[in-house]
Amino acid sequence: MQHLIIIGCLIIFCNLPVYPQLDIAIQLPLEPNSVAEQYAKTISEADLQNYLSILASDALEGRETGSRGQKMAAAFIREHFRDNRLRPIVIEGSDSLYLQKFLLYRNFHKEIYIESNGHKYMHLKDLLYLGNANVSPPNEMSLHFVGDGEEKDYQGLDVVDGMVAFIAKTQNERQLKMKVARENGAIAFFVLNTDHKSEFENYLDKNARFFESTSITTQKEQPGKNILFLGSTELLAELLDVDLLKLKNALKKARQTSKNPLRKIKSSSINIKIEKISEQFETENVLGFIEGSDKKEELVVITAHYDHVGKKGDQIFNGADDDGSGTSALMEMAQAFTIAKSNGHGPRRSLLFLTFTGEEKGLLGSDFYSKNPVWPLDKTIANLNIDMIGRVDPLHEDQDQYIYIIGSDRLSMDLHMINEQMNQLYTHMELDYKYNSPDDPNRFYYRSDHYNFARYNIPIIFYFNGTHADYHQSTDTVEKIRFDLLKKRTDLIFHCTWELANREERIRMNQ
Repeated sequence: MQHLIIIGCLIIFCNLPVYPQLDIAIQLPLEPNSVAEQYAKTISEADLQNYLSILASDALEGRETGSRGQKMAAAFIREHFRDNRLRPIVIEGSDSLYLQKFLLYRNFHKEIYIESNGHKYMHLKDLLYLGNANVSPPNEMSLHFVGDGEEKDYQGLDVVDGMVAFIAKTQNERQLKMKVARENGAIAFFVLNTDHKSEFENYLDKNARFFESTSITTQKEQPGKNILFLGSTELLAELLDVDLLKLKNALKKARQTSKNPLRKIKSSSINIKIEKISEQFETENVLGFIEGSDKKEELVVITAHYDHVGKKGDQIFNGADDDGSGTSALMEMAQAFTIAKSNGHGPRRSLLFLTFTGEEKGLLGSDFYSKNPVWPLDKTIANLNIDMIGRVDPLHEDQDQYIYIIGSDRLSMDLHMINEQMNQLYTHMELDYKYNSPDDPNRFYYRSDHYNFARYNIPIIFYFNGTHADYHQSTDTVEKIRFDLLKKRTDLIFHCTWELANREERIRMNQ
């Protein structure tokens, strides 16, 4: 194979941050590799569509970590690896071929309400609970209206160990008024964040799904002390058993005088219940291994996350682009490399195709792997991470032949230049480095599974198509995927993997 010798310190790429450069040459292929091209041709739009139609189907119910749908997706990927003769690689003594199992905690609210005069006002229906406390069995306390929640509004009121209700339209305002309330002895808060009941109902409809889902953690959540509810003025009048007009008039007078007419609004006795459950469950990363030949002790890891955000009520969040697209690309690449090996063109370095659970819950699957690797991290030469490569973002509607490249030069300019050259030789896309800047306000470099390799000083590339209107929405569905682009982007990652696995020298770290 012919090679083009490029002096790294002389190369300048537009829109790239400046990092320490290597001061000696890297050898890069000058012409396409006909053998690699042969097996890249086995990557097909039809296969990608087949995999994704299963991963992003309603039957898998959004693949939320720990759910039945996530388990079904894991089984589908595992069987694909098995059918294509990838080897299982698991910790010694495990009975789970292809699966790296670990434990997490599912934390959710079982029952939350405020009860007044025999009626229960429920979380997500009548009000919204934003605190972190656990109050079970129910606890009785007094409820006081303190209007704007300023110091003068507490004049003549005894709110010690009680709940106070006040108006606060913003989070900063809320925090300041909660501080005043605590200084006066209150332990719970009912915040009026809208002017009218209809506005609060709209706010609840818009935000309820963010508060009804479970949280997933590596440790059992310990309850805090913050008891915070949001609700409407109309609901507060019911809780206080007072006429709504009288309540509003008292607030109006309180704003016009130094005296405190709010004392005329009698406190009421309420019961609150906040029951939070924490359950342990098992989840799994799925791993498929191809052993290398003369450099088999070194490893290239290709990753994607196969989980998504699950269901919200009757809505299924299919996650076709995020990250069904990356998982499908990984599966097709795994098949291409096994076909190559069966024909006598196996990789020199070993390959690990690794799909993660728990990415949407905080990169939990990759965090577990990086702390419990099945291959020594110091022998892991690079991670190519694929997360959302099937769509076009609004910035590229007029030029859709692109892919965002993030992190390629952070730890190894060799890796960056290899990826550039593979694109030059095979795919001819725009490699967009918009999100590669350390000052990127989106902080995408820290938001996908590659980061749990980078923080252990393993060079990475994050392949990404950018966000779009369907990101984390129920509308991220298969029919919106551009399979022509998905294939082309998969081709680039395949060729980069091929070069990393077969080149003579291991890529070098930046100095």
